[in-house]
Amino acid sequence: MKIYTKTGDKGQTSLIGGTRVPKYHLRIESYGTVDELNSWVGLIKDQMSDEESVNILSEIQDRLFTIGSNLASDPERSKMKIPDLHEYDVELLEKHIDKMNEVLPVMRSFILPGGHTTISYCHIARCVCRRAERNVIKLNEESFVNDIIVKYLNRLSDFLFVLSRYNGHLLKVSDIPWKARM
Repeated sequence: MKIYTKTGDKGQTSLIGGTRVPKYHLRIESYGTVDELNSWVGLIKDQMSDEESVNILSEIQDRLFTIGSNLASDPERSKMKIPDLHEYDVELLEKHIDKMNEVLPVMRSFILPGGHTTISYCHIARCVCRRAERNVIKLNEESFVNDIIVKYLNRLSDFLFVLSRYNGHLLKVSDIPWKARM
């Protein structure tokens, strides 16, 4: 299988289902941002030393591929069977958020990204996740997007924030509180 097809050389690409759209189409931007997020999650996973975090991040990467395949499909034309996202995928994130929060100090202020590269990677991934969420919400205004995708991305950004703090805990790096200049 060749990696290049030359079919996109004029700025168009195909969705699953055969529909041709410009490469700047919001559907492409949406699944491209999810793909970018998946790369950041992979980088975070490569930094982690505890097996439980590695396992959940692998699970998240799989779910992001599920989301990407859903977003890459033309909802009106595709007949291809696409993997599904389920409510229990969101619940798994919530379970891990709650578990990490059990060992973290109570937040008393906003927290600045930083303190260690892994913490910063989590914050970058969180920001990319929020952008993906915004793109998908906008896409849903013009074309069907399953509600569970928005819900999952919303919860994933929360997970990534808590993971940044959890990484600080594991690395013995304190949160950097934001001190507003007044």
